[in-house]
Amino acid sequence: MSQEQSNKPKIADPIKEGLARGWKVFGTELDGAFRAPPAQLDCDVLIVGSGAGAGITAELLAKAGLKIIIVEEGPLRSSSDFRQLEAEAYGQLYQEAGGRKNTEQTMPILQGRCVGGSTTVNWAGAFRTPASTLEVWASKYGLSDMTPAALGPWFEQVERRLNIGEWMGEPNANNDVLRRGALKIGAEPVKMHRNVKGCWNLGSCGLGCPTNAKQSMLVTTIPAALDLGATLLVQTRAQRYELQGDRVQALICQPIHLNGDANGAPLRITAKHFVLAGGAINSPALLMRSGAPDPHKLLGKRTFLHPTLVSSAVMPEAVQGWAGAPMSVFSDHFLHQHPVDGPVGFKLETAPVHPAFAMTNLGGFGAELGPRVKAFPHTHVGIALLRDGFHAESPGGTVSLKSDGSAALAYTLSDYLLEGARRAHLSMAELQFAAGAKTVRPGHERAEDYGSWEAAKAAIARLDYKPFLTVVGSAHVMGGCSLAAEASRGVAQPDGRHWQLKNLSVHDGSLFPTSIGANPQVTVYTLAARLATGLAQSLSGKAVQLA
Repeated sequence: MSQEQSNKPKIADPIKEGLARGWKVFGTELDGAFRAPPAQLDCDVLIVGSGAGAGITAELLAKAGLKIIIVEEGPLRSSSDFRQLEAEAYGQLYQEAGGRKNTEQTMPILQGRCVGGSTTVNWAGAFRTPASTLEVWASKYGLSDMTPAALGPWFEQVERRLNIGEWMGEPNANNDVLRRGALKIGAEPVKMHRNVKGCWNLGSCGLGCPTNAKQSMLVTTIPAALDLGATLLVQTRAQRYELQGDRVQALICQPIHLNGDANGAPLRITAKHFVLAGGAINSPALLMRSGAPDPHKLLGKRTFLHPTLVSSAVMPEAVQGWAGAPMSVFSDHFLHQHPVDGPVGFKLETAPVHPAFAMTNLGGFGAELGPRVKAFPHTHVGIALLRDGFHAESPGGTVSLKSDGSAALAYTLSDYLLEGARRAHLSMAELQFAAGAKTVRPGHERAEDYGSWEAAKAAIARLDYKPFLTVVGSAHVMGGCSLAAEASRGVAQPDGRHWQLKNLSVHDGSLFPTSIGANPQVTVYTLAARLATGLAQSLSGKAVQLA
């Protein structure tokens, strides 16, 4: 062993340690071997998914002594597998190998597909649900008990359990551009809260945390549930529920290879209660494949994406935006310029500047990318998240099924949203020049590198903002199984139970009636904690608490 190898700190792998302790995990495990599940599977509660809502739910229900089975379509990967390589991470950890898009093909949509779901690959930004969002949910959807005060104790539990707190380190150079520029244009920058513990500040959050510092479901709630006796099926696709009257009888699922091909015979799992937490897009699609009742034609409707704009800037100093916490500063200034149901507001953040991700999401192709690659070490990337779902011209998208039964999302980039895209590009360009940028290029296929704020402002005003020309993406998928106080306004009741299926609950981001105008993981955790605590009491008679 070399001296360098012997000095390298040893990082414990909690997943390998748990498997060695005898966790009940079936499917294709870490070593690539397929471990077939028992022929007969029955439980108290079957949970589809292992992400934000599923993980919180699994821990709480397991604490109540209930027999739990978790079904996850993606693979089980752990810190030993996370080598900070884009070429490996996208294909193994993301939906459709990172290539998921809306049916119009105008937006890539990043979603996790692995144990831990999107919590394994998100950038660790942690925000409580904005009060303005909760006010709309109360007034339009009857969710009057979801106030900041009522949710406060639930937020606190989640924050304790997942070590959520203000980022205490200095922002990396990419975030510092946002901080400096926001200060100069009067767009108050704020330090971000993050769900990390002992962060090494590597910058590879989106590729799986190799040090287990990010407090994702992969290293927190899923291991806790497994230690309490839960069963986990990995690389197992939930195909459909068997329904009888107003109840779910069983889940039919299919073991799969990593590429999605079948791997053995289908499984039938019975349970007393079923929790659907496969994530927005996937959860509505499973209900559609199952022929779930939808008397008010609401299933899959009002699916939101926080359509996200990008603007890159070449700075005089080295930025090295691939290094350091990818998000530690934000500004909500432009969310508050208009009423929530007025012109679309947007949140300013940064994106990690990894080569494949940046070069495929900043616009342009072919030879024109050459100079950008040369400028890569000096490139800052800012993003603006549009708060969709609060205006009549922003109704969100609609989930449907492809001919093979897989999920699809139609989402139109309306003129209302594209007008917001123009304003977002203007704001980001002004901020970047205020921070000292040499050149700025908004994410638009007809944009150029502009050498001054005046030139950029004039050019952005002239650009034609249309789908395909405007570079738009998404990493936040919400809605499609909306909560509401009345069946005519939503798919799920305020306690998470399906309005028409008595033993089915929904515990994920598909419950959101609108987008929220902030990174959604904490809202999903908090809703799941509240709903699962009530469900545990109902099913077991036991009071449980997350933290």
